[in-house]
Amino acid sequence: MPKQRPAGAVTDRGRELAAGLAALVASSPGRPVQASHAPFDGTLLGEVPISTQDDVGAAVETARTAQQLWAARSLAARRAVVARFVALLLDREQDILDLVQAESGKSRLSAFEEFADVILTARYYERNAGRHLRPRRRKGAAPVLTRTTEYRIPKGVVGVISPWNYPLTLAVSDAIPALLAGNGIVLKPDSQTPFTALLMLKLLRQAGLPEDLFRIVTGPGSSIGPALIGQVDFLMFTGSSQTGKTVARQCAERLIGFSAELGGKNPMLVLADADIAKAAAGAVYACFSNSGQLCVSIERIYVHADVHDRFLAAFTAKVEGIRMGAGPDWEIGMGSLISAAQVERVDLHVQDALAKGAQLLTGGRRRPDLGPLFYEPTVLTGITDDMLLAREETFGPVVAVYRAADDNAAVAQANDSEFGLNASVWSAAHGEEVARKLLTGTVNVNEGYAATWASHDAPIGGMKDSGAGRRHGREGILKYTEPQTISVQRLLPVAPAPGMSNHAYARIMKGAITLMGRLPRNR
Repeated sequence: MPKQRPAGAVTDRGRELAAGLAALVASSPGRPVQASHAPFDGTLLGEVPISTQDDVGAAVETARTAQQLWAARSLAARRAVVARFVALLLDREQDILDLVQAESGKSRLSAFEEFADVILTARYYERNAGRHLRPRRRKGAAPVLTRTTEYRIPKGVVGVISPWNYPLTLAVSDAIPALLAGNGIVLKPDSQTPFTALLMLKLLRQAGLPEDLFRIVTGPGSSIGPALIGQVDFLMFTGSSQTGKTVARQCAERLIGFSAELGGKNPMLVLADADIAKAAAGAVYACFSNSGQLCVSIERIYVHADVHDRFLAAFTAKVEGIRMGAGPDWEIGMGSLISAAQVERVDLHVQDALAKGAQLLTGGRRRPDLGPLFYEPTVLTGITDDMLLAREETFGPVVAVYRAADDNAAVAQANDSEFGLNASVWSAAHGEEVARKLLTGTVNVNEGYAATWASHDAPIGGMKDSGAGRRHGREGILKYTEPQTISVQRLLPVAPAPGMSNHAYARIMKGAITLMGRLPRNR
């Protein structure tokens, strides 16, 4: 058993790792700086310069020049950079986990999930980019006479705006497929968590990525976000639905592509035939991983009336057993929230519900004895539609449990939301059947969220107000490309031949079209 390090060792090591990384920010000398503090104890981790709109423009132009040379490299050469990057990640595991924890306040296990996800995503695209990007023969205008091929060419410079809750995976996992497709990157990480992204940039450069190809700008999204959108060729955004709609309008004004994973109010359904012990354990993980600060985490649980009381008792008991704390101890079940603003939002939702008649089963308190930003995992029942908790995304360690009359009622309640990101269904025999009725981009059967998230060959994303576009799988790399169709015509033109009348050409074409309609259909 390795010797356990004290909690303060994480923030101390985070401070050491952050030192010097600010020099990687794309900004001019003498800029004002913004401070980054560790959520565990509020200590200063470091400072980064605040980039200006001019800095953003310079970063995009620098990346654009480098992108042309990068796109000219073979895919094998680009893949080799990503493979070396994965090797560096594996070598630096403890440092990376320390920095992620120091910046975000999450538990060691939640930090490891980020670490593992980046490796698995990078390895998937490194191994499968060729399959997704290869030229594809398409049916031509005329059999034999027309050879048509679809090619995939990079967009150019991709802008990535990433959030604070997953500063490692959401900054890098979206950039890897874009780089493999031949693009340059300008990344704006959240102002609260810049150093993890900067460490990833350092490792990518050590792996052989051209220095100018991937640039990072730091500062408030309200000022440098529009500047970034105004100059890149495609945007990948992860954040709230409200901000996502603003970003979408800005992209639409320039007619550039846009992909976004946005908010969620994700439901779990516990059916009458569910294994209650497994469902209760799975619900704990689904609701309180990353302190509930997870786009795909569960905030609503609908339980069939026949098993409601048994589930609620088992679930509440397990929630009360969650160990909270700071530091690198692997057995800590839940860490800190990210900021005072996030604590206030969580507590507002809880207190509003209680004031309007909700019942508190466990939790519902701040825990300043553990650190400035800790909040207990909280379970509520008796939620009504006039409560903030009913429909707004809480994005914290709070879940509402509802009694559902039957499976159909549970489905109807789950779908009654403006969001449609993720869902979970627990059932011995009917899980997939019920899952098909849910209006969410991903559904996990007998799992909370990890089964779909970790299926990297399949697309993930949201319906309704939960997003546009997809990440992962074929869609996750092709969105960073433009399809280009090239047709080579031989022997005869797609037009009247010399000396042929237009009417004769039309009759011949009609005959050919009629004949083609009688050919066997593709299955």
